[in-house]
Amino acid sequence: MALPGIFIVFAAIAGGFAMAGGHFPVLIQPSEFVVIIGAGLGAFLCSAPGLMRKRAIHAIKSALKDAIPKKSDYLDLLKCQYELFMLGRRQGVLALETHASDPGKSDIFKKYPSLAKQHHATTFLAEALQQIVNGISPDDLDSLLDAEMDTLKQEGHLATALIKTIGDALPGIGIVAAVLGIIVTMGHMDGSPAEIGHHVAAALVGTFLGILLCYGVLQPLAANAETQEGHQMRFLLVIKSAVIASARGVAPPTAVEFGRKMIYSDERPSFADLDKALQTVKGG
Repeated sequence: MALPGIFIVFAAIAGGFAMAGGHFPVLIQPSEFVVIIGAGLGAFLCSAPGLMRKRAIHAIKSALKDAIPKKSDYLDLLKCQYELFMLGRRQGVLALETHASDPGKSDIFKKYPSLAKQHHATTFLAEALQQIVNGISPDDLDSLLDAEMDTLKQEGHLATALIKTIGDALPGIGIVAAVLGIIVTMGHMDGSPAEIGHHVAAALVGTFLGILLCYGVLQPLAANAETQEGHQMRFLLVIKSAVIASARGVAPPTAVEFGRKMIYSDERPSFADLDKALQTVKGG
């Protein structure tokens, strides 16, 4: 998760500062905090029209968690799809309608709660099955799912790009805070060297804070959210590949194998693991 990483960033900086003989009270400059945080928040509000604020906040919350699918999540997905494909093959595609129309009440979907933890996954699969029930051709379904995945990808990109933009602005805002601090210092040039040094240090805290929040917090969070978004898109691609294969008439075991091949190699269940899991489903 991102929080331990952020903690390490702050701990390393604080530790190095202490080792160099720094005094922590000099870093507590409320005026600099007001400039950096207030201006950063204002820039965020100016840059986030419509629903972008909500999307950016959601991206940050997602980055603070670890929602990347694990091998067990992929295995559950493939087992769920296998059950649904077998049901459609044995009883006809109309048998899928009750599961597709309300996944929350589906006996099959309920067996795999990990599927619901992946953003958009349950809805994506259910709507794809609903289109099959409605008689859509495999080629049209392929194009339709591609369009939805592209939309979701662009939606996530807008949020992470906004976070990066605000992060990029913070060092500049830090310079503004430092310039204001120097202006204040110039008004105290008749003071003692210690007083002047204090004002200069306070001014530099603004630059320090802007750079730290940019490269130590917001940019890593944006990268984290972007990486998780990519893995979630991969999860949807696994769903899509298996569904399209099934819609083309491929046998259920082979259809889920199409999905398995789309999983990154270090997260992919082995062929033996999948075969063993499907035998368990058959037994049930």
